[in-house]
Amino acid sequence: MRRSRAFIPTAKEAPNDATLPSHQFLIRAGFINQQGAGLYNFMPLGKIVLEKIRAIVKEELDSAGCNEVQLSFVTPIGLWDRSGRAETMGKEMLRIKDRHENDFVLSPTNEEAMVELVKNRVTSYKDLPLNLYQINTKFRDEARPRYGLLRGREFLMKDGYSFHASTEDMVREFDLMEVTYKKIFTRLGLDFRVVEADSGAIGGEGSKEFHVLADSGEDTIVVCEACDYGANIETIFDNEQEIDSLNEKSYEELQTQKLSEKCTCGGELSFKKGIEVGHIFQLGDKYSSALEATFSDENGKPKPFEMATFGIGVSRLVAAVIEQNHDENGCIWTKETAPYTVNIMVSNIKDEEQVTLGEELYLKLLGENIEVMFDDRKERFGFKMKDAELIGFPYTVIIGKELANGHVQVYDRKTKEKTEVKIGDIFEKIMELI
Repeated sequence: MRRSRAFIPTAKEAPNDATLPSHQFLIRAGFINQQGAGLYNFMPLGKIVLEKIRAIVKEELDSAGCNEVQLSFVTPIGLWDRSGRAETMGKEMLRIKDRHENDFVLSPTNEEAMVELVKNRVTSYKDLPLNLYQINTKFRDEARPRYGLLRGREFLMKDGYSFHASTEDMVREFDLMEVTYKKIFTRLGLDFRVVEADSGAIGGEGSKEFHVLADSGEDTIVVCEACDYGANIETIFDNEQEIDSLNEKSYEELQTQKLSEKCTCGGELSFKKGIEVGHIFQLGDKYSSALEATFSDENGKPKPFEMATFGIGVSRLVAAVIEQNHDENGCIWTKETAPYTVNIMVSNIKDEEQVTLGEELYLKLLGENIEVMFDDRKERFGFKMKDAELIGFPYTVIIGKELANGHVQVYDRKTKEKTEVKIGDIFEKIMELI
């Protein structure tokens, strides 16, 4: 993409209500803009990142034997009445009427709708297990939408639902999805922890959360430094005031508090801040029984499906990457999530030699299917450089005054190091880096 043709409206200032780095930088760098309270538009850069994350999620789920579907965003309220969640979801669930006065909701999740999809279509134990998922828009009418994409009202979510003939097989799939989720977050380049969690409004007997570690995280978790143990404090402490107090403390404040207990492995336990990006639940027959969804078991008797459900906050992950990877100048994308891997910056657009080299390198990288931005704007070098750091291109090739000596520079966004490279070696150097 040539920067002169790209729609990337960067800004010097962030909105007054933007307190978290991801909220500030994603708006300032032109990834998103706010449509209303908790409502965000994804502009070209943001859409690229969103689709990259979505693609990784889909690849790993498909490899694990899951089937992708797409359900209606609007569902009849009757489904929710039958499961009992029309009341328990409360005001978070936005209810609407059509012209015929029929009641509907904007889906905050889709357990009921997915059960209805499978009901009477999967009728025998021989057709099980089955794991269906979608990556679709959800809406939850948050009382206090804030923190940009981390606490919005409309968001993109992967929600999956599995159906089984036995509890044992449901637990097997639950464990498989934990492994699959770990693969997804590892591919995204994130530092994360899996923690024991409370099932909340979804229900069921067992659940686990996946938290991206970040000093600005909303949730407080306890982790072991010696093994993989982790738990949300809601599963450890009974006192709600104590839980609220810990959640309100900053990461720095939590470091002064020590846990007297040790992990079962003998390791030290410590408090961390996390951003919840995934949650998996063992549901049992909670929804299948309520919606009378059954199959015939080996003896020909009707039996409700054993179920599990699995969620990933796809749009929330866009913000989580930046909460974990940023500095005072802007975004630092991981290689798997960067909108463009390489940014070619011509320092002086009036210098024909600089422009010619930039064009040649740009076309050569495009020929190798490298995601490259060519900053051909008639702007000052300092302005372009600040933009490059704000947006967070992993590598920027600076074609400037050193060209007269046969050199260009490669700027590494993460390390902030500038490396001088001979003109004849620049293509091979870039390929080596990426």
